[in-house]
Parts: sequence; C-alpha cells; structure tokens
Amino acid sequence: MAQDPSKNNQTNIENEDTLTTRQGHPVTNNQSIRTVGNRGPATLENYDFIEKISHFDREKIPERIVHARGAGAHGYFETYGTAGKDPISKYTRAKVFQDKGKQTPVFVRFSTVVHGNHSPETVRDPRGFAVKFYTEDGNWDLVGNNLKIFFIRDAMKFPDMIHAFRPDPVTNIQDSERFFDFCSNSPESFHMVTFIYSPWGIPANYRMMQGSGVNTYRWVNKDGEAVLVKYHWEPKQGIKNLTTKEANEIQATNFNHATQDLYDSIEQGDYPEWELLVQIMSDDDHPELDFDPLDDTKLWPNDQFPWLPVGKMVLNKNPENYFTEVEQASFGTGVLVDGLDFSDDKMLQGRTFSYSDTQRYRVGANYLQVPINAAKKRVATNQEGGQLRQKIDKAPGQNPHVNYEPSILGGLKEAEQVGLEHTPKVEGKLVRESIDRQNNTKQAGETYRMFEDWEKNELISNLVGDLAECDQRIQDKMVALAEEADEEYGSRLRNGLANAIKEGSSKNPLGNKDSEKAPEQAVEKGHNADPY
Repeated sequence: MAQDPSKNNQTNIENEDTLTTRQGHPVTNNQSIRTVGNRGPATLENYDFIEKISHFDREKIPERIVHARGAGAHGYFETYGTAGKDPISKYTRAKVFQDKGKQTPVFVRFSTVVHGNHSPETVRDPRGFAVKFYTEDGNWDLVGNNLKIFFIRDAMKFPDMIHAFRPDPVTNIQDSERFFDFCSNSPESFHMVTFIYSPWGIPANYRMMQGSGVNTYRWVNKDGEAVLVKYHWEPKQGIKNLTTKEANEIQATNFNHATQDLYDSIEQGDYPEWELLVQIMSDDDHPELDFDPLDDTKLWPNDQFPWLPVGKMVLNKNPENYFTEVEQASFGTGVLVDGLDFSDDKMLQGRTFSYSDTQRYRVGANYLQVPINAAKKRVATNQEGGQLRQKIDKAPGQNPHVNYEPSILGGLKEAEQVGLEHTPKVEGKLVRESIDRQNNTKQAGETYRMFEDWEKNELISNLVGDLAECDQRIQDKMVALAEEADEEYGSRLRNGLANAIKEGSSKNPLGNKDSEKAPEQAVEKGHNADPY
C-alpha cells in the first residue's frame, strides 16, 4: 500500500502544553536516557538529558553571605503626602512621597541573617526587612532589619562580626562563646545583645515584626536643604515575639513557619500592612545629645524626635516563582532616588559598597536586567557586555555606534537637574578613629527597664544559659557591661552566673543551652533496626 506523501515530512506533534528543551525542541521521552539496549551503557549524544542535567547542576546561584534564608511578596506603597502635619515637600523632593494617595509598586524580602538558605526560621537572629520601591524616578531600596539598631557602628568590623556569629570554621557549629568573645570586646554591641537575647530576638513571624532602615539617611528638598532621617515600619497586625521554649516547639514541627505564614496570609486575602514613619533631625552633630546621631547602635528618643507617619505598605501578591523573584531579588543601600541621600553614617557608607558588590558576585554583572530587579521605567545606559547580558539599554533613535558620553553623534545625554544639589561642607583630617560620645550601655539599660517582667526573665535566662559555658574573662566583661547599663540587670546576670552549673558546651545555637545534649539523646532514643 502506498504511503501518504504528506506524512513523510511530519515532525513531532506539539501543543501549547508540550514539554520542550531550552532550544525549543519538543521532548518525546522524558523518562529514559538513550542507551545501548535497555540496560546500557549510555551514549554521549544524549542531548535532551545533557541539557536537562547540566542546567540542574547549575540551578543554584551562590547564596547570600548574610540574609540567605528569606521570603518575599509584592505589593504597593501609598504615600500620605505629609510628614506628620507638614507637607512632605518641606523635607524631601522625592516623588515617591508626594501627592497623597499615590501608589508605588514594591517588592519586599524578609530574611534571617546569620545562617544558610535552609536554616530554621525560629533562630535567635535579627531579621532582614528590605523593600524595593519601583518609583517613577527609578528604583529605591530601603534595606534594613526588624530591630532598629545594630551591633557595630563601623563597617571595618562587619566581616569579623559575621565570622564570630556564624558556625565555627572547624566544627561548623554555631558557638555562643565565639559570639560573646566578639561582643564582650565590642562594647557598642551590648544594646543589640540585650534585644537579641530577649524575646525580641525571635519574632513570631514576618508579618508581626517591625522594620527599620537602621542607618541614618538624609532627605533633600527642592532648595537643596537637608535633614537627617530614620525610617520605621510598624505592622498593622501587631507585634509578637517568641520565647526560646515556644520557638523550639514550633521548630520541632515546622522550620518554614514564617514563610508559610506570609504565603498563606496573602493567598487567603489577609494582606499584611505596615505604616511607614520617620524621625527627622536637623543635619548637624547635635552636641546636646549624649550620643552621635550617626551612630547606628543608638535609638533616637521619640520624645525629642517624634515618629511622623508618611505612608503605608500593603503586600497583596505572592511570588509566582521563588527563585526568579525572591532568590534573585537584589538590594543595595546605595540605590536612592532624587530627594533621598546618604548621611555620613560609617556603617551606611560601608554597606553601600558591599551590598551591590555582593549582587554582582551572586547574580552577575547584569543583575539589574533580571525582571525582579529591573526598574519599571525607561533605562538607557552605555554599559556593555558582561555575563548573561539580555538586552542593550539604548534609547529610541540612539546611534548604536556611540556607547560613550559626551558625543555629538547621537549618543545619550545628561538629564537636566531641577532641584538644587545638597552640598554639605566637609572639613577635617583623615583619621582612623572611633566617634566621640560612644555611651555604649546607657540605652541598653533604658531598653532593659522598658521590658516587661517576662521579657526580663527570658533575657536573663538566655544570657546565663549561654554565658555559663564561656571563658570566665568573657563572663566578667559581659557582667561589667550589664552593671554599667542597669544595676538590676547586672546583679541578676552576676547572680545567675554564680549559681549556674557549668556542665555543657558553648557549641549551641544562640539561646539553646541544652542543645549539646541532642546527639546523645538521639542515640538513647533511637530504635534498633536490623540491616536489610
């Protein structure tokens, strides 16, 4: 019987839901590699398999050095157009804050700081709170934490701090003695230690925690006048924290609880909200204060510098793909728009280099072409090449031969500046010195006295449990800092350590003094089994 000639050139049947390779070839067998006989060996020209497995081998990018574990969501920021009772334009010309009711798309990433990508979300650790605003003037990243202060005030110490807080390079186990060795020798950290070892060190979830820009920034108005500013996110859901016992009970059943809570809440239409408030201070060194306003280990007292509401944020859409959006989301403290500016905060200056440098290492030189990071407005640059370059950032009508500026041959041109530039006067000798007015423990004492009794009890219990296993010299330094902060704080810590039984190890997750017993308990409780 003669064959139908129309079928001689027929290719594999492909529909809208047909699986293909990245080259667009329809996949007819996704179950078996090609072999000599059904038992093998395999042949080298298994293109479908090679493409599939080689991409799988590379589907992870280097995780963040810090803030590796995270969750994220999309939403919007709605401005009030005012800072308290004043029009916002009095302080800043940034368009994102003008015009009451204007909404700006945002993407937010929450995270833990010290441990890796699959660490539990119940760890005693600060939580990252990073917001990317897709403004009409380009992206603005407000990158901060849930707590409003930090451990150190100078970026030079940051790598050492993270090394001390991360697992031991020999045992690969977090060690509280290493943590307190660094902190006891860095007295500016004591205020943050007080927060971290209290229930505030374990937020109940991401929706019910505060956020903060942590560092001091500047706002600049149309006349080039500047003020210092601090940012605070306050959750409309209320604030909830956990004790060590409660966190361990949750971790025993679910180590993704905060990610699940955020996802489920949005999926069910219970959209989390935060109000953005700012504190404003004149742009000088404020000699009347007993601390430097650029010191990120300090809180600005709200009776002197009230919190002024400027807008609200609503998260109403979950990511469609975790890797594409949450993992590749890249933030930087240097990503500011017109009307927002840096202060001379030394931690901020150091972070501004480090954050964007990290993204170029992790995601690549063209990380800003990844959709989650790309501005939602026109982009035109003279940048060339780089790994995974996806498109050319050229303007309509631009001469494609001109990738430099200045040019009269049809290249890109500078924008016209309307608002006056802020030009602070800077004068002084180049030195390597700490700031004056360090006052390392006063605010830690104020924070301790602010705590409720159960929070104080949890703080002392957690500190005693970990410090009891530390070198006596470290204990003495930490007690001295507590006594300097508050008489009761110091006395309770000293007495607790005097009565503590040193019978364990410091090789524990922070605040989990009995965790060193876990290996032995696993052997004792394990059930015997015969080999099979």
